[in-house]
Amino acid sequence: MSKESKDETFLVRLERVVTKYGLDITTAQKKSLLNYLEQLNKWNKTYNLTAIRDQEKALVQHLFDSLSIVKPIQLKLQAKGITHPLILDVGSGGGLPGVILAIALPDASIKCVDAVEKKIAFIQHVAGVLQLKNLKAVHMRIEEFADQEMDIVTSRAFASLKDFATLSGKHVSITGELVAMKGKHPMDEISALQDTEWVVRNIETLTVPELDAERCLVWMQRKG
Repeated sequence: MSKESKDETFLVRLERVVTKYGLDITTAQKKSLLNYLEQLNKWNKTYNLTAIRDQEKALVQHLFDSLSIVKPIQLKLQAKGITHPLILDVGSGGGLPGVILAIALPDASIKCVDAVEKKIAFIQHVAGVLQLKNLKAVHMRIEEFADQEMDIVTSRAFASLKDFATLSGKHVSITGELVAMKGKHPMDEISALQDTEWVVRNIETLTVPELDAERCLVWMQRKG
């Protein structure tokens, strides 16, 4: 398959997924999402940003997977009347889901933090190439990061719920929430939260098109 044919096929599949998720995303945003995927593939050949090197798999396991949380986040923010949210992506790696959120939510301010310099360099590169003025990337361990006041702090395959809450909780505003992307419902991890100030308020089951695996979104708030 030629590059042009692959690009067209990916765009058709992406459009189908965007419709399924009920997202209001422009053609320009869709092209930015696919451009991000292309940049990730190029950098991956040299810098080993993610374990997935096949673009077909990356389309589903990275792009479609990360897009699955956009609508739930939008609905939560709308319910709170927040129009210009502050979102922090912890352990962002190659920008998942941070870059995806920056593209899909242009009114949000997104910060990605990761301890691996090459991964942050990639996110900074993508922010420039895609002209994402709402995206910032910080090379730092989360425990060394200056306290933030974020509406949402998210993570994808970063740590257990307890470690995520312990390390990242201080960056959540009083009314904000921790949002963890997980596979199966993490019952054991939820039990381990008992000795923290955080509690799970909701576990949202996600269905990712073309992905034969369980996915859920864990919402956490401070107790009380």
